[in-house]
Amino acid sequence: MTKAASIIVVSIFVSGLCIAPLAAAATTQQNKMKTCNDAATAKGLGEGKGDERKAFVKECLSAKPEKSGKTAQQEKMTACNKEAGDKKLKGDERKKFMSTCLSN
Repeated sequence: MTKAASIIVVSIFVSGLCIAPLAAAATTQQNKMKTCNDAATAKGLGEGKGDERKAFVKECLSAKPEKSGKTAQQEKMTACNKEAGDKKLKGDERKKFMSTCLSN
């Protein structure tokens, strides 16, 4: 009987180790909720605004993120290329600038 109890205790412990990281990480929805609440407060829709705040947060949470079709790295590359072109950089100067720009 003690062997069975030991197996149960160990399995519960291992299950807890597997679940703990999942519980600790904030979900995307939680992050979106925090962002929407911060935006509502910034717009002057503080805690005392009731229905106005609820409507704003509801709309904010249901909004779909805009997709440009490009990854963040591609967008960064485009911006750095434009800036290098505006500065009329060529050769090694351009390479150095692009390296610095893309690493930021």
